[in-house]
Amino acid sequence: MGDQSPSGSKLSVFLKKIKPYLAMVSLQFGYAGMYIISMVSFKHGMSHFVLSVYRHVVAFCVIAPFALVLERKIRPRMTLPIFLRIVLLGFLEPVLDQNLYFLGMKYTSATFASATVNVLPAITFILALCFRLETVNVKKLHSLAKVIGTVVTLSGAMIMTLYKGPIIDVVRGHSNSTQSSSTESSDQHWIAGPLMLIASCGGWASFFILQSFTLKKYPAQLSLTAWICVMGVLEGGVVTLVMERKMSVWVIGWDSRLLASVYSGVICSGLAYYVQGVVNRERGPVFVTSFSPLCMIITAILGAIVLAEQVHLGSILGAILIVFGLYTVVWGKSKDPLALDEPLKDEKGVNHELPVTAANNSIKGST
Repeated sequence: MGDQSPSGSKLSVFLKKIKPYLAMVSLQFGYAGMYIISMVSFKHGMSHFVLSVYRHVVAFCVIAPFALVLERKIRPRMTLPIFLRIVLLGFLEPVLDQNLYFLGMKYTSATFASATVNVLPAITFILALCFRLETVNVKKLHSLAKVIGTVVTLSGAMIMTLYKGPIIDVVRGHSNSTQSSSTESSDQHWIAGPLMLIASCGGWASFFILQSFTLKKYPAQLSLTAWICVMGVLEGGVVTLVMERKMSVWVIGWDSRLLASVYSGVICSGLAYYVQGVVNRERGPVFVTSFSPLCMIITAILGAIVLAEQVHLGSILGAILIVFGLYTVVWGKSKDPLALDEPLKDEKGVNHELPVTAANNSIKGST
């Protein structure tokens, strides 16, 4: 009775293989929505420093109850080295990455910002090489593809940064807004903006690398996510108090500012940190960052329709190079051997696994 049918077994294996892909693709839709909603909230006067703090307050309120209940028996003991890593994680993504990204998006556009994020896998790959999370053997084609793809991706990012080019009319019918958009674009900092966006990608890539190391010592993803959100609120709050002297910036109403805080907190901080941590543990940090072109396409369509954003030739050329280079890296990464499908253990060999996963493993062993 414990035997499974061949078709059921194949379906189970297939679903297990595509689960990381479905998770990361779903997150890209969530990120695309955040870019548009955040841009609308900025136009209504919201401070990006305040948004970063509020979104992590929301994320903590959503994640903490699940962490307390589901991981109460498997949560490792907190040590000083682990705590210091969490403090750094709380700075790299919630403070450094998000504030630089939002500021860069203000200086450019939501479409340009989402396109620049495509350089993230290349930066992550370089950092993973430095920390020996990735290996390269130039005698093998898939390893060489990862190197070539990284170089092409970085070249595309440089084109987007240094070459603006003429305006491409993606969605026609915005003639009334073209005049105001052209005046607005003259005020945009098209050098500082891209540099801030690339720097934010550096912070985000460093976050993924450090998260990968931290999960080996503290393999409780929900609890780690809650801790990162707490550190993000505390550190981001200090930065906001320094940068924003007026207390009125903390006031939000029932408008796009509240929507941006709740949406980005639930989807792009709480849920995203957890899902990325799980996929990071299974497939590595380079895989996690390899789906950003989908987000760029969604954001470009929404940005042109909702925000009437202008798209420049340099952005399109750079984005094409970035997508080509990125999927060259993804192809090379797909040929790498997968990590062993085992529950994570700490340095003492203690098994740390969610109860549901542990139960499934025991059932597999008995069948």
